[in-house]
Amino acid sequence: MIIKDYSHKYIIIFIGFNNVERLMAQSNVHVTNINRSLKGIKSEVVVNFIRSDNKGIIVTTNKVVAISDLNVVEEYIKNLNNVNSSDVISSRLSQLKLYLKILDISYFVEDTNLFLTSDIVERVIETTHIFNDIVLASWSCVIKVSPKSDMAVIWVNIWNFQNSMKAKNANQQVL
Repeated sequence: MIIKDYSHKYIIIFIGFNNVERLMAQSNVHVTNINRSLKGIKSEVVVNFIRSDNKGIIVTTNKVVAISDLNVVEEYIKNLNNVNSSDVISSRLSQLKLYLKILDISYFVEDTNLFLTSDIVERVIETTHIFNDIVLASWSCVIKVSPKSDMAVIWVNIWNFQNSMKAKNANQQVL
């Protein structure tokens, strides 16, 4: 049997080790119940299986999961009788690196002769409300458009959900 890579279609739930063992003992029942809960909110996501990990459990799905689906799965796990809800530390969607290309930026810092650097760009990203949920995955890159131009293009790698929700939110705030 060939198993495809489901890395972009899973929910990671950080949970205490004792709870993982109890949860995995009846994982097939939990898959069925989670699918019922997801169907109740009219989600198209279906849980395929649950597997244990060294930090908790990974719930593998048929599609990329939305935040509402994540909340349903997390609430189901927290409300299990044999799982201590305080041991469910957090849950999150799998993430990937995505680049943002920022256009039409002045290459020179306002009212100075200093040119834009990645340090300045990162400080702006940290302090601007548009980038509230953005976490940088690497250094930003500032490129001057042409030798005679005073404009720049900025490339920024960010951690984002598979459905690009963080980048979409930032883009909507700009527009």
